Amino acid sequence: MKKKDSAGLGITIPKRVRLAGMTFYLRNGQLVGRESSTHEKRSNTLPQFIQRQKMRHTTALWKMLRFCDVMFTERRTAYQNFASLANQLPAVYVPDNGTMNQASFVMPGIPMSDGILPPVKQELGEVDGTPALLTYLKVKDRSEHVKLRLYTAEQTIENEVLPRVRFSMREVSWWDMTVVDGRLALVGEEFADEMKGWALVKVIDDRCSPQTIVTRCTLYRQYTTEEALERAADSYGGLTSVSNYLE
Repeated sequence: MKKKDSAGLGITIPKRVRLAGMTFYLRNGQLVGRESSTHEKRSNTLPQFIQRQKMRHTTALWKMLRFCDVMFTERRTAYQNFASLANQLPAVYVPDNGTMNQASFVMPGIPMSDGILPPVKQELGEVDGTPALLTYLKVKDRSEHVKLRLYTAEQTIENEVLPRVRFSMREVSWWDMTVVDGRLALVGEEFADEMKGWALVKVIDDRCSPQTIVTRCTLYRQYTTEEALERAADSYGGLTSVSNYLE
């Protein structure tokens, strides 16, 4: 392992450190981590496997979301901001078969924006029997200085086998919203679609509200079970027991 001396500090800092299947190194003063490229079988304990599955899904979501004019303003990069939030989602377990590695799922809580404005509380419901996205915005909140962006996540099945999420965004006028008991709602049959999810984001100049997806979609659930975990882990060669890992 190559090392370099830190001038004036009297300490030696390794350029690269390999730990638990990951290699960490300094690049332009920043700590960077990547999966180690080695022919040795890497450790795959249950916590490691769960985290890897979370990161796989986060990456798959971002590949589809990054082209959607999103606003993540609270970290150095939009991806870092998104990834730190998406890591809190439940893990979805998919097998290592070459196709499902690109799978992504619509689920509640997918982050669609992050910023300093207050979040807009929202949920799916009905208005006079018509599906709606209900919000806690009030009539007095209407302002020409405040823009509204409606992000839509749609669950698709590509080539009949690959679940993927497609994202889109459109601006919504305050006057497109219906007043319901003093609060504003978007009303329409689209909000009954069980393969879609939505997030209404409030924007003022370069500031936005932090919002996550609300959805009726449940496809993701079959990939969160104990059985799904076992099938996925087996496809990666099984899990490493903690006792073996410590030997």
